[in-house]
Amino acid sequence: MRTRLLLVGLIAVGVSLLAIDARSTYGARVSSDEPQYLLTAMSLWEDLDLDISDELADERYRPFHENRINQQTYALNDSGQELSPHDPLLPILLSVPYGLGGWAGAKVMLSVIIGLTAALTLHIAVSRFGAAPGPATWIIGAFFTAPPLTSYGTQVFPAGSAALALMLGFWAVTHPSQRRRWDVLAVVAIVALPWLSVKYVPHATVVAIGLAWKHRSARERLLSLGAALGVAGASYLLLHQGVYGGWTVYAAADHFLEGSEFDVVGQRPRLLPRSRRLIGLLIDTQFGIGVWTPSFLAMPAMLAAVGRHRRNLPTVLAGTLVLVGWIVATWVALTMHGWWWPGRQILPVLPFVVIGFAVWVGDRPRATVGVVCATVAGTATWLILAWEASTDRRALIVDFYDVASPWYRTLATALPDHQRLNVTDSILTFVWIAILAGTAVWAWRSAQPNGPRRPPAPTGQTASATER
Repeated sequence: MRTRLLLVGLIAVGVSLLAIDARSTYGARVSSDEPQYLLTAMSLWEDLDLDISDELADERYRPFHENRINQQTYALNDSGQELSPHDPLLPILLSVPYGLGGWAGAKVMLSVIIGLTAALTLHIAVSRFGAAPGPATWIIGAFFTAPPLTSYGTQVFPAGSAALALMLGFWAVTHPSQRRRWDVLAVVAIVALPWLSVKYVPHATVVAIGLAWKHRSARERLLSLGAALGVAGASYLLLHQGVYGGWTVYAAADHFLEGSEFDVVGQRPRLLPRSRRLIGLLIDTQFGIGVWTPSFLAMPAMLAAVGRHRRNLPTVLAGTLVLVGWIVATWVALTMHGWWWPGRQILPVLPFVVIGFAVWVGDRPRATVGVVCATVAGTATWLILAWEASTDRRALIVDFYDVASPWYRTLATALPDHQRLNVTDSILTFVWIAILAGTAVWAWRSAQPNGPRRPPAPTGQTASATER
């Protein structure tokens, strides 16, 4: 098992590093919020503070952003202090790698984070869900070399780090041991998520509820955990008030000077129109994850099959995290079609989706081959795009949908464009809803009562063998 974990982790790191030189736009190596994280990492390494005013004034961003940058912030006090309106944990993680290797060092660190997430995902699939180790290795290895999981192995966003934090928290909460070290790990993961981004507070809340459920009969333990999380939450709010001047980092953003920091979700959010993201996150011709990695189109069927007969804590907790992640991306995020690579908003919960595929397939060779082949098609598309974006033929954010991939181009013609959403796109949307709903009903009816054909291994026994 250790060999499998190492293999999956190294493959995930290696494939993600193939895109290290891919450009986000034609005028910048990194774009959107990426330069902000790198500037803060630079400031932490050189000045041991979060103030990026001197870095902005001296245009220290030129090595990774050739054009003049959108600084996103403003002077917060008379001393001219300027803070990036992004939570600081990711820059903290990247500060030493950036100091040692510049922007490339930071991207290597992100690839390592994705590799660790891949290995931990495989371990959890086997030890917590009883997935067959052989097929699970193939499936999880394939998904972590395909977009969007591999995409964020070199793009400077907190989504990959949030995925690792969620997996660590889940690992600790579902461990059968009652030792306090697992509680400490769970609390660290819960606290880390908001410091990566405030939008991960709902995800952290789900993990905290799972931790409380685990210790529901131990009153003293619950009180101590509640006190620790309460102190952490109060510290988060007070520090943001003292440092950023608001309850969130968005108080330091020049974009919200005319309104409120909470306008980040929209001044007048229209929840009904946003509801089309429920399916659009999966089938949109540009920003849906299914068009880039076709195996994701089987996600509704997988969720129906796995969820029918499984009611234990790991399954319920994982399913709730996927649901919450999808809800945040649907109704809380300002847009689905942003200045970033597709799948950014749901990436932190995708490892649980990957585990679901490993459980659903079980030890059936034909199913394993089918899922792996559909996933590797996404890997091929990503490698083509990474090569094009590394040779100035394409850019990851500007025109990624013009990638010279036959798999993407073929599937994209059959999917709706939710940015355009004309009559044809609306019809295609309803057709795909019917198709995916039909596959989910079929999977529900044909699901095996005991889940995967290989009986789940005893959780405590497997965990002790691989975690000793």
